[in-house]
Amino acid sequence: MSTTPLGLHKWSAAGVNMRVIGAKAKLNLPPPFDEAMTRHEREIMRFIVRATGDREDALDLFQETWLRAYRAYRQLDSAEGLRPWLYRIASNLCLNRKRDRARRARVIADGQLAEEQAASAPPVHESALDVKSLLRRLPNKQRQALVMRKLAGLEYGEIAAALGCSEEAARAGVYLAMKKLKAE
Repeated sequence: MSTTPLGLHKWSAAGVNMRVIGAKAKLNLPPPFDEAMTRHEREIMRFIVRATGDREDALDLFQETWLRAYRAYRQLDSAEGLRPWLYRIASNLCLNRKRDRARRARVIADGQLAEEQAASAPPVHESALDVKSLLRRLPNKQRQALVMRKLAGLEYGEIAAALGCSEEAARAGVYLAMKKLKAE
């Protein structure tokens, strides 16, 4: 009976497992879902909190992000696509939530909405409010590109994959966002 380089019999359970692990590495398959979640959950949560500006919304969207990722995980092709794919799911959910809020805001009177927000808003340092206010004024894709690049540390290729645009468009989005922030 032949053996593997580790001295395991080729057809023993351990030998077969070693061959499967080696084949997965060669094929560049994504890691098991629980491993992927453990590796990326903190950065995804930070991104969602920064994108929404509301911790409660962020918690809901965080759960929805991982639920959708779990449902579609088998369709993921490679380990390289995992991180941008997760950011794309989170980004799309944040955008949907923002649209939903805009629709509801049209129905609720402006004065009533302002009173509710003022009553529920936790006290925050003034400069942090200024930054949040500036970020909210940016167009959606520019804001998301800036947050992904400067706060989450994604590469332009990953940002492009997450936002569904070219790498050049992602780079331009970050540049334009920075230019607008500096102008204000």
